[in-house]
Amino acid sequence: MTQTGESTTAESKLRGRALVTGGTSGIGLSFARALASRGCDLVLVARDEARLVKTAEQLRWRYGVEVETIVADLSRRDDVAAVVARLTDPVSPVEVLVNNAGKGVHVPLLAEDTGEHEQALDLMVRAVLVLGGAAGRAMKARGHGVVVNVASVAGLIPMGGYSAIKSWVRTYSESLSLELQGSGVTVTALLPGWVRTEFHERAGIRASSIPDALWLDADRVVEDCLADVERGRVRSVPSKRFATLAFLAEHAPRPLVRRATAIIKGSRK
Repeated sequence: MTQTGESTTAESKLRGRALVTGGTSGIGLSFARALASRGCDLVLVARDEARLVKTAEQLRWRYGVEVETIVADLSRRDDVAAVVARLTDPVSPVEVLVNNAGKGVHVPLLAEDTGEHEQALDLMVRAVLVLGGAAGRAMKARGHGVVVNVASVAGLIPMGGYSAIKSWVRTYSESLSLELQGSGVTVTALLPGWVRTEFHERAGIRASSIPDALWLDADRVVEDCLADVERGRVRSVPSKRFATLAFLAEHAPRPLVRRATAIIKGSRK
């Protein structure tokens, strides 16, 4: 029985230990809270050690679960390797992986200095690939597990480097789910829209340029995603608003999508 009073059934996919990258803020913290409320022990991965310690203490106190921490910058290969070692530890297995760590990318694709793009690719492509593969192999050997990769509805429209990366995450997730089909391991790509977190402030996005009706609550986004995980869905697009926008982005004529995207980009300058 969890502290929320809900029983965790044997059939639930969300059980055991969960590792969440970027788990100290925004959507990652909402995942950590939601999984802890279901009785999952946690492994939190983030760069800020002080914030990791504080968040772990709060989660232990509130939910009564075990919380480990790993200080890691997932744009660095050595740090990714340390997380892989934890994911593949047979003594205390990880049964849920949430690949959430990310950053905004606002450098033009024509920029001569591609350093920020390369760092973003390491963080949100290479790390997702390496961690997802390591978790998938370990979970497949045990016959059960869950991988959640945080993509974005932005990956359905041409808005620069960030969109390209999140498009990769979505396609990768669907591809990984096919490789794991029948193994007892499920993969879900979360495609949120604009979520009220500190991510946008860090990324330098003017929140005032986005209509209030389009903002989503992080906790609600995560609960909707986890409900889709339990249903075995490969893609989760929280809220009818963004489910409709995602459908239009995928099925409308591409010239129209590019034109609409140009208008959105212009409004945020």
